[in-house]
Amino acid sequence: MQRRRRRLLWALAAASGVLMLAGLAAGGDGWSWAGFTQLLQGPDAGLIVGQIRAPRTLGAWLTGALLGLAGAVAQGLFRNPLADPFLLGSASGASLAVVAVLAAGTLGAQGLGPPAAGMLSRVGLVAAAFAGALGGVLLTLMLARGAQHTLRLLLAGVVVGVVLTAVSDLLTLAAPEALRGRQVFMLGSTGFLGWDSCLMLGSGLVLALPMAQRLSRTLDALVLGEDSARSLGLALPQLRLALICLLAAATGLAVSQAGLVAFVGLAAPHLVRRYAPGPHGYTLLASAAAGAVLLLAADVAARTLIAPQELPVGVLTAVFGGTYLLLLLNRQSPS
Repeated sequence: MQRRRRRLLWALAAASGVLMLAGLAAGGDGWSWAGFTQLLQGPDAGLIVGQIRAPRTLGAWLTGALLGLAGAVAQGLFRNPLADPFLLGSASGASLAVVAVLAAGTLGAQGLGPPAAGMLSRVGLVAAAFAGALGGVLLTLMLARGAQHTLRLLLAGVVVGVVLTAVSDLLTLAAPEALRGRQVFMLGSTGFLGWDSCLMLGSGLVLALPMAQRLSRTLDALVLGEDSARSLGLALPQLRLALICLLAAATGLAVSQAGLVAFVGLAAPHLVRRYAPGPHGYTLLASAAAGAVLLLAADVAARTLIAPQELPVGVLTAVFGGTYLLLLLNRQSPS
């Protein structure tokens, strides 16, 4: 089994390198290695490759890594293979914050709305999405009265998601012009990632991975059951709260930069456990690498399948991830 785990990590590293090169060569005319080599020799190489393709490619890899890590944390924390990073209201909170900023800008430009609309419209979408994701998780924790009970957390997350989505729908009725921006955010996009985004995503990943490794033993203990974990002397409420904070921060950072990219956080841990299951210290690292490869592959496909037009990357991740999970369920169903 150790050999399979090493093979998986080496395969993910090799796939990351190949997809990085493919991302640099994927442009408005589709994927072309010959065109890429010609571009490198031209005067626009620094602008097109250095300022557009390179940060987008690296940003997609980093975003996928954060989502894969968050998905592995969520599935380990809730001991549920169907858990995903958006389970605790982060997605609906981020969506509501983005819609609120877009609606405030629209109403403020028309001279309508409350006086606070002008201030809200000056808040950036990235900051709003990050704050909204964290706010959704905080509201879930308040509704669940802390992180003591896993089932209560799940139910609170469902309730918060439904309520915040309904409020977001009401805001789009008041300002229909915000609907298009909300749709772009909900579908997910890597087209706006720049070097500033890569810096924030990379810093978040560098901080999140060591923290996840330190908390991985808690996830291993939870596999045995809460009673067994308590018998080991673990302070479960505090450790569970730390895991939720890690989950919220990683998800909020990824969502704020690329929108709601579906299925990456759900499918990446499944792929790792299916090929080379192991303790959570390994699963968290491998899931981050698998999520990075999945999102980067979807980003390259989104740029090249119908070039010069571009598909929303979240649509492709949903199609690929959903197809994989359906095949997995079909193989495991009784004959």
